[in-house]
Amino acid sequence: MKLFTHAMMAALVLMLSLPAWASDHEAGPRQVIEQTINNIINILDARADKTRLSKEDRDHIRQAIEGRFDYWNMARRSLGKPWKKLSPEERLHFTGVFRELMERSYGNRLNEYKGQIVKFRDAELKKSKARVQSTVIDGARETPIEYRLHQTKTGWQVYDIRVEGTSMIRTFHQDFKAVLDDGGYSKLLKTLEDKIAKLRKRDSA
Repeated sequence: MKLFTHAMMAALVLMLSLPAWASDHEAGPRQVIEQTINNIINILDARADKTRLSKEDRDHIRQAIEGRFDYWNMARRSLGKPWKKLSPEERLHFTGVFRELMERSYGNRLNEYKGQIVKFRDAELKKSKARVQSTVIDGARETPIEYRLHQTKTGWQVYDIRVEGTSMIRTFHQDFKAVLDDGGYSKLLKTLEDKIAKLRKRDSA
């Protein structure tokens, strides 16, 4: 179950935010989250082969979550202080690496989905920020997942997700900091790119 809840959290983190959702930029934070999660579940339910994710499945999931996440902000907060020293080009590159790492690391875990139910509560608003709490129900087990969003020019976008109270961004920050303290930004970037290369090879096997 834990694999599925983390997958449902991270499967939403698959691509850079794009303006394709500008047409419904007035959607509220709960609507953004509920629609996105339900679209992903519909894609998983519609698979002919429920033991794997095909390229078509992955493409459909990317389309379902396009524009819903502020990956620039998520990458910046995960990296921490070294972000300030990066050039605009380096920031864009790191954001792309961050996105692909999430896609490659968590995409296959969606296979853990076996009809679990997801329930949502109304959004809690505070100025330009909001949080939407949800519960993944798997038999007698209930796992809380909280989405934190902020208002952007293209609508509400997610900047952090918490599973059972644990922040995804804080976890990344701690993991990245351990590598940064050992060898700096260049080592962290190489470590992430090497990991992505291995995941690409595995996914194409």
